[in-house]
Amino acid sequence: MDELAVEGARTLVDGLKSAEWKRVRDRFAEWFVLRGQDEWAHELRSLQGPLRPYAWPGNLEWRFRLSEGLADAWDLDGSDELASLIREFDVPARPEEPTPAPAPAAPGDRFDFQGITVNGQFVGVQHVQQEPAAARPGSVDWPSAEDMAPLAYGVRPTRRGKGLPQLPPYVERDADSEVNSAVETAASEGGLVVVQGEAYVGKSRTALAAMAHVLPGVRVFAPARHENLRGLPALLRGMPGERCALWLDDLDGHLGADGLEPRLLAQLAAQGVPVIATMREDTYDKFRRLSRGRVLDLAQIVELPRDWSHEERKRAGETEDPRLTDAARRCGVEGVAAYVAVGPMLWEEWQRARRADRHPRGYALVRAAVDLARCGLRGPLPQDLLVRVHEAYEAVAGLERESVDDALAWAAEKRDGVLRMLRRSGASMWEASPYLVDAASQDDTFQAVDLRVWTIALGMARADSAYDVEVVEAGARGAFRAAAEAGDGRAMFELGELEEDLGEKGEAEKWFRRAAEIGHVEAAGRLGRLLAERGEQKEAVPFLEVAAGGGASWAALELGQIHSNRTEHWLREAAEAGDMEAAHRLGELHMGKAGGESEAMRWCLKANEAGVTSAAVSIGRLHQSEGDLLEAEKWYRQASDAGDPQGMRYLGLLLRRRGGDSEAEGTALLRKAARAGRPRRGAVHREAEG
Repeated sequence: MDELAVEGARTLVDGLKSAEWKRVRDRFAEWFVLRGQDEWAHELRSLQGPLRPYAWPGNLEWRFRLSEGLADAWDLDGSDELASLIREFDVPARPEEPTPAPAPAAPGDRFDFQGITVNGQFVGVQHVQQEPAAARPGSVDWPSAEDMAPLAYGVRPTRRGKGLPQLPPYVERDADSEVNSAVETAASEGGLVVVQGEAYVGKSRTALAAMAHVLPGVRVFAPARHENLRGLPALLRGMPGERCALWLDDLDGHLGADGLEPRLLAQLAAQGVPVIATMREDTYDKFRRLSRGRVLDLAQIVELPRDWSHEERKRAGETEDPRLTDAARRCGVEGVAAYVAVGPMLWEEWQRARRADRHPRGYALVRAAVDLARCGLRGPLPQDLLVRVHEAYEAVAGLERESVDDALAWAAEKRDGVLRMLRRSGASMWEASPYLVDAASQDDTFQAVDLRVWTIALGMARADSAYDVEVVEAGARGAFRAAAEAGDGRAMFELGELEEDLGEKGEAEKWFRRAAEIGHVEAAGRLGRLLAERGEQKEAVPFLEVAAGGGASWAALELGQIHSNRTEHWLREAAEAGDMEAAHRLGELHMGKAGGESEAMRWCLKANEAGVTSAAVSIGRLHQSEGDLLEAEKWYRQASDAGDPQGMRYLGLLLRRRGGDSEAEGTALLRKAARAGRPRRGAVHREAEG
C-alpha cells in the first residue's frame, strides 16, 4: 500500500475521533467526491458523531480498506490535495486496540495473570493460543476444467423450453483460437488471461470453453467476489502433484490487496497456476487508472466483440436448438450471446409490467406489437395501429396512470445496455423486440392472439404492400380454424370471409352455415348472398331475412331483388299462359329496368290488344320517356276515352304543360280524373259500415 495513502487513512481516522470530527469528515468527503469515490464520500457523511475508540469504523480493517480507497483516488492526480489534508488535520495517533499482553514464545495453552490482585485463592482464565488464520480459500474439492457447470460459474441462464437443456450448446467463436492460445501460454509460463468485452457478449462461456479444451483434468478454484486470496499460494503448496488454475469471473470483484495483485500473480505463476478471468470493457477502462488495477498491465487481453460474424451466425443457425437458430436470424448487432442471455430478463420485466402499479399501458402496447408480429406483420408498425390494438384488449387496470407517450418511452429504454422492448423506426413507427416475438410464439402457455387482432392484421397486410399478405392470410386461416372448430361463432364467420376472399366459396359456405346455425346474424346474411348468387334464391331468403331483421340494409336490398326476380318469373308464366293483366304487369316491371324498354313495350302492346285499358297508359309513358310527346298523347287519350282515370291524369298533365288552348282542357281532365279516382259517397259509407 502506498505510504501516502496509509498516512492519509491514519490522519482521517484519528481526525474523526477528535473535536474537529465534522470538519475532517466533510473535507475528506469532498476530496473523495472530486476523485470519483462517491461510495467513500457517502460512508463518511453517514457518520453523525465522532468515532469512539475501538468502535466501528475506527478499527484496523476499516482503516486498511480506507487506505485502498485513498490509493485509488490518489491515482487520479490527487496526491497534492491529499498531502495538504494530512498536514491540515495531522493529530497524535491513538491506539486502535488496547495494548495486548505479551504473547508466549511458542503456541500452546497459557494462563493470563496480568491485571490480577491476588488475596488468597484466585481463578485463572485459560486461553487456547491459535496460529494466525491464514486465508484458506474454500474447499480443495474443486472441479476439473471440463466439469465446471457454466451456470454455476458466471454464464447467464437462457429461456427454457420443453425438451430443451438448461443452456444451448456452445457455438464456436472466431476468437476461440486466440483465447485458447492465451490459456496455453498461461498454463505453460504462468500469467493472467482476461477475456474482455461489453456486457453479455459471451465472455464467461467462451473462457470456460477454452479452459475445458486447453486444461482438461486441471482443478479450478473459483473464489467468491472479494474473497481473501492471500493464503492461496500456501494452500497450493499443500497440494503437491495437483495441477490447478484460478477462475476469476468479473475480475473487478477480485482486485486489491487481499485479491489478485502483481505479487500474488507472480507467486501463482511460479507455481504454474494460470489465472483465467473475464472483465467488462467499461470496468477494464476504469480499473486501468486505479492502483488496484495495476495487475491488468501484466495480463494477456483477448477482446470478444458483441456483433457476431457471418460464420459465427451460420454455426449458431446450424444447431438444433431453437434458441440459437432464432438468435442467429434475429439478433441484429446485439449479437447471439446477448439475445439469448438478456432476452429472458426482458421477458420477465415485460410480464411484471402488467401490474397496475407498474406500466400496464406500456405492457399492452408492447403486447400489441408482439401480437401483430405473431400475425405476420414483421417490421415497423404504425403507432396509431398499436394504439388501436392495445385499446381492444380486455380492460387492464391502471392504464390511466400512464400516457401513450410515457408508455412508449418506457418500452423503448435499452435494458442492460443491449435490448429494448420496442425499437423506434422513424417518427411514429415501432417494432417489437424479436426476442419477445419468438418467446411468445414458442410459449404454449402464453395467450393466443385475439381474433380481433388477426382481423386488423389482415386488413393492414392487404392495405400495405410492406407486409407479406400471404403469410398473414395463412396464419389467420390457422387461427380462425382452430377457434372455429372449438365452437367460436365469430371465428366461423371470420374463417368464412377469409375463405371467400381466397376464392374457396365451398369452404366459405360451410363456415357461414355453421355460424348461422348457432345464431350469428352476419354469417346468415353472407350465406344468403352466396346462395342467391348461385341461383338458389328460395333457400337464400330465410337467411337474408335474418340479416335484414338484424339491420343489414344490403341484405334487405338483396331480398328485394330476389322478390323482384321471382315476381318477374311468375308474371311471365301467367302472361305466356294468356293472362293479359299479367302481361301488362310484366311490361310495367320491365319499365323499371335499365334497357328493358323494348320488352316493356312488347308486353304492354300485347295487353292493350287484348283490351287491357291501363296498358295504353304504360305505352304512353314509354313514348314520353323517349321524348315523343305526340305519340304519348295519342295513347293517353285512348285510355282517357275508355274512362281510365290514369289516362285522364297523364293526358291532363301533358296538355297543361303545353299551355295555350290546351291548358283548359288539361285542367278539366285532371278534375275528372280526381272525381273518377274517389269512391262514391254511398260506397264510402258501405265500406265504413262493413
